[in-house]
Amino acid sequence: MSEKSPYASFHEEESGARNAKPDPGDAGATFVLESKGKWYHAGFHLTTAIVGPTVLTLPYALRGMGWGLGMTSLTVVFFVTYYNYALMSKVLDHCESHGRRHIRFRELAADILGSGWMFYFVVIVQATINVGVSIGSILLAGNCLQIMYSDLYPDGPLKLYHFIIIVTVVLIILSQLPSFHSLRHINLASLLLCLGYTLLVVVGCIRAGASRNAPTKDYSLSSSKFNRAFDAFSSISILASVFGNGILPEIQATLAPPAAGKMVKALSLCYVVIFFTFYTAAISGYWAFGNQVSSNVLKSLMPDSGPSLAPTWLLGLAVVFVLLQLLAIGLVYSQVAYEIMEKNSADSTQGVFSKRNLIPRIILRTIYMIFCGFMAAMLPFFGDIVAVVGAVGFIPLDFILPLLLYNMELRPSKAKPVFWVNISIMVIFTAVGIIGAVSSVRKLVLDANQFNLFSNNVVD
Repeated sequence: MSEKSPYASFHEEESGARNAKPDPGDAGATFVLESKGKWYHAGFHLTTAIVGPTVLTLPYALRGMGWGLGMTSLTVVFFVTYYNYALMSKVLDHCESHGRRHIRFRELAADILGSGWMFYFVVIVQATINVGVSIGSILLAGNCLQIMYSDLYPDGPLKLYHFIIIVTVVLIILSQLPSFHSLRHINLASLLLCLGYTLLVVVGCIRAGASRNAPTKDYSLSSSKFNRAFDAFSSISILASVFGNGILPEIQATLAPPAAGKMVKALSLCYVVIFFTFYTAAISGYWAFGNQVSSNVLKSLMPDSGPSLAPTWLLGLAVVFVLLQLLAIGLVYSQVAYEIMEKNSADSTQGVFSKRNLIPRIILRTIYMIFCGFMAAMLPFFGDIVAVVGAVGFIPLDFILPLLLYNMELRPSKAKPVFWVNISIMVIFTAVGIIGAVSSVRKLVLDANQFNLFSNNVVD
């Protein structure tokens, strides 16, 4: 009997999504996306997927819009994303109630939209986001280690790539946890870590803003209308990327069935954390530094020249918390890749720790992490590339597709406001995504002269 190709298995997966027949031999679902979690476990996963060190870019996002438009935009995106994710969960619940339980974003899109290209579009965009975030997490974690090392040994011989190797080895070990559900305790720790470093940064910003060495507080915007408009759309694109996750169906799949209603509780838990972290970090950072704030507010607290504007212990502890949470983020965003690999490599009829499944898992997950680590070391300017991916990836998956899927699956009447609210959000964020992609590409081009492969510095 000839072996099936991965290409053939993808066609079977798409067909299975349309026919809504669960596959008992699906090892990716059985092992990686096992459905055992409580609603609060899903809340931990979702919080780790959304609330990360990108929260430290929020003061910079306000810098491009000012107080009024900035706070309004932050609040609009806060409620729009909660609304979108709640509708996505409702679509999944509706499908499950009709005997069509979906545990993957790509299956859901293929079932409702019935389009082969849409299935592959979701596969490609979601995989790009997940690989990109994994690479970015390794890069930033390595940079955190480099910062701590440089403070202790200013003339030490170790380079950025050495720390990236250390982070990669740690993630290779942790990635052997077999399932998404296995990360629940790590993701609880991640939730506490993001609360911890946000609190530290807020205290640091308040202290810095009230100190003698604080920069003059200037909240003025560019005098050019063109630049103001460009900066505003770039900032909105940042907000959209910060709130994005792109893996909500996979997170909901970890819930023990029936999942109906549980994801709304998980969302509420996540958004309580988001409210505390996002608003406090954005307001305190922008208040302290105004339009001089860095794209990472931690860098504003420890400028290249002059004394640090916050106690060394506070900054050091914040960096440690960020480092530890980045490990959790790297693990969460690797789960889709692991699920795809194990769908084709594992045997669900044998135990998760059987020799037949353990050896391929160790090999494939190690290769995946080595690839991500190598790319992080080679492309230390990856932040600019991720910004482009965010504009063309997170916005379609998190701001457009959930509403499209809801309108097509639940078919609300055109006489009801929900239909037109969904259409309006889709149109607005399609425009934001296009303009955000243009602004991100522009920044990539402007920073091109700073790019050096295997550089020892991360391009801001």
